[in-house]
Amino acid sequence: MPSIYQFKSRFQSLLRPLCILMARMGITANQVTLFAMMTSILMGLWLSLQSDSRLPWLILPLFLLLRMALNAIDGMLAREFNQQSALGGILNEVGDVVSDIALYLPFCLISNQPAWVIAAVFLAFLTEFIGVLGPAMGALRRYDGPMGKSDRAFIYGGFALFFGFFPALASWTSALFAVTAGLMLWTCMNRAKGILTRPS
Repeated sequence: MPSIYQFKSRFQSLLRPLCILMARMGITANQVTLFAMMTSILMGLWLSLQSDSRLPWLILPLFLLLRMALNAIDGMLAREFNQQSALGGILNEVGDVVSDIALYLPFCLISNQPAWVIAAVFLAFLTEFIGVLGPAMGALRRYDGPMGKSDRAFIYGGFALFFGFFPALASWTSALFAVTAGLMLWTCMNRAKGILTRPS
């Protein structure tokens, strides 16, 4: 199933010079992972506390791009600079879920039906949980779409940008999260199917 995740290798190529520089500076993959998670929490708090201000919503797309870059860099540091560890794997998966919750729950504050936002955030967690089940069941970690981590960042970040310029779009928040919730349910099924049909 198509997903922005398919462009990850090209994105990593762009980031490789920065990754090499960070490795030479002694920055570790786990430090990058923790930094991404903590800044996501702070960004989410800013959105929650100033949801009626345009600035944090306009900044969110840029922050999501930064988060995607950091997520790519921590993986590259781990794989290419011999920093892989069990702790790093835990931090990576937990960090993704915590960051999603922190960054997307604030959309409840601009939605007229926040239950859809909550449902989408729960399904975002479920997509990652099912993806992680792959290795636990002797298969690969699943990244199937159509609504993986990168896709969520692109769609929600794009909506935040438009909302920052046109606040009247708040009335469309529930519809957006309802549609993406459906796509994430589809993603869950695709990942589960991938584990069952391609176990290795």
